[in-house]
Amino acid sequence: MARNKEGLVLLIDVSPSMHSVLPEIQKVCSLLIQKKLVYSKYDEVGVVVFGTKDTKNDLTAEVGGYEHVTVLQPIKVVDGDLVDVVQQLPRGTVPGDFMDAIVVGMDLLIKKFQETIKGKKRICLITNAMYPIKDPYEGTKEDQVLTLAEQMSVHGMKIECIIYRGNQKRDPHENNIIEKNDMLLSIFSKKTKAKAVHVESSTSLLGALRTRNVTPVTIYRGDLEISSTFKIKVWVYKKTSEERFPTLKKYSDNAPSTDKFATHEIKLDYEYKIVQDPSKVVPPEQRIKGYRYGPQVIPISSAELDAVKFRPEKSVKLLGFTNASNIMRHYYMKDVNIFIADPGNKKAILAVSALVRAMKEMNKVAILRCVWRQGQSNVVIGVLTPNVSDNNNIADSFYFNVLPFAEDVREFQFPSFSSLPASLQPSAEQQEAADKLVMMLDLAPAGKEESLRPEFTPNPVLERFYHHLELKSKHPDTAVPPLDESLKRITEPDPEVISKTTLVIDDFRRHFELKENPKLKKSTRRLLKDKSSGSYENQSTDLIASTSEVKVETLGDLTTVSDFEAMISRRDSTEWVSKAIFAMKNKIFDLVENSFEGDNYPKALECLIALRKACVIEQEPKQFNNFLSHVCRFCQETNLSSFGEFLASKDVTFITKTEAEDSEIEEKDARSLFVKAEPSS
Repeated sequence: MARNKEGLVLLIDVSPSMHSVLPEIQKVCSLLIQKKLVYSKYDEVGVVVFGTKDTKNDLTAEVGGYEHVTVLQPIKVVDGDLVDVVQQLPRGTVPGDFMDAIVVGMDLLIKKFQETIKGKKRICLITNAMYPIKDPYEGTKEDQVLTLAEQMSVHGMKIECIIYRGNQKRDPHENNIIEKNDMLLSIFSKKTKAKAVHVESSTSLLGALRTRNVTPVTIYRGDLEISSTFKIKVWVYKKTSEERFPTLKKYSDNAPSTDKFATHEIKLDYEYKIVQDPSKVVPPEQRIKGYRYGPQVIPISSAELDAVKFRPEKSVKLLGFTNASNIMRHYYMKDVNIFIADPGNKKAILAVSALVRAMKEMNKVAILRCVWRQGQSNVVIGVLTPNVSDNNNIADSFYFNVLPFAEDVREFQFPSFSSLPASLQPSAEQQEAADKLVMMLDLAPAGKEESLRPEFTPNPVLERFYHHLELKSKHPDTAVPPLDESLKRITEPDPEVISKTTLVIDDFRRHFELKENPKLKKSTRRLLKDKSSGSYENQSTDLIASTSEVKVETLGDLTTVSDFEAMISRRDSTEWVSKAIFAMKNKIFDLVENSFEGDNYPKALECLIALRKACVIEQEPKQFNNFLSHVCRFCQETNLSSFGEFLASKDVTFITKTEAEDSEIEEKDARSLFVKAEPSS
């Protein structure tokens, strides 16, 4: 018997009120079977429907009652026939009693597995719970539910309830029935291992049923080292992980058709040969890895490779605490892990809970250094975020996210809209139209279920893949089917929502005139184009928003400004901004130093103006302000004070706080560099 084998019974409500959603139920149940055929081919599944006119179950014959409950498929190992069963669910004609269906499902599991696979027996109930259940022969309905919950615990069963409500209008009597049924189903959650999920749309229903069981495995068990004398025993699990395609294997048709035991597997063997003599095979002991280093290939033996590998000890150590506001959400990398205290260690549970609540109260997070296993070649730095539990039965825990190193950070720099002239700023009417558009397309409007909730939204790519795989298993030459309508509601805008927001979209379109951007001879788009007369701030020294086709890497003597603009606007690396600024500073220094009677001053001024505007756009005010101070001091020390006077006459100023937030210069101090000190009397 497979170690992780699961016994599952699907209890599906097919009563008249469920007819509209049965096609979606058929799809999600089919997907469940399809995934089990790929990942859990030893699992066993049974199918029970209730709300049918006929009755077909063992309990009716043995003890009587349990009417309108039909066992469509007794529990058996998953196969292709089971997919056909759930794809052809009958349409019932009478109200369904979910409590009778639960008892029939429990009976199937008990008779099939007895005391085996404890903890791996699951009942999945899909219903809208809109019809009243029958009164039991003895006691109350609540007593009946408590008895069933107790029996589930004894036999190691779990129950999962998916309750579909939709958007139908209901009268007070129906609402009263629904409230009572919800109360009864909630008892299962309190008394046994159970989960109840309410969904309002067919799209949410697709993701509500857990179609694949993933056994939680710890990635670390050991000490969380707060200090050398204070350690807490913790377990670390993965909280989220990307679902990937199943591993595809190579398949061969060359095996004889009469060979029933042929595996059709393909084995790959590689041979390494010398270029000069292709007939000679190089044995493994004569091969060595090489790494490119410029034009050369540097050979490095496996012994050398092992010697330079970093081999840290397995540990999780606290580096310190910081304010939660210092760790931005976009810093998070990879999957999320969850830290819990060692389940059998009461002191560890108390210590973790105390630390979680203290950090939550103080709005702090912890920075950890983690090596999950012995021999791991890399060290992980991450942030530990407190997670205070709302459930008294669940202990407090931490969420862990990996943080980037300096080499992992991509600081893409974009100009700020606030630095653009008023003519390019949105008007009040445009801003209002944009606000309305955002609000009307809200996925979580007040009083309604949130659309596309991650926990209820299946991956449409994987869904389509498994569906096609099932079709190919029956018809090898079948074509790829079109995208299912239910998946279109995930991948495309919802037509119902768009129809309600047509007026808002049209209003947005009217406020923003769209024009085709003509191709320029030189691929240069001017962001700041204001040719009014006056000081240099109003003159057109344009900053480039898109680079030219020829990527500039150095500043020329004749085209210094245009080369600088092209260089600083490059976005293929974060280094170009700093490189361009550094190159322009050197160019300005050369022009000033090599000037004869001020002949290079106008050229140096033009470069300085371009540098200033670039530093405003790129939000690098300190780069310009420090450079301007340095230039002026240099001129005073080297008898080039005439250049400082020339700058003062052209109204060159520091970059102030109003132009760039990071500047330390107030507006009143913008011209302080060129103010002459009064001589002391």
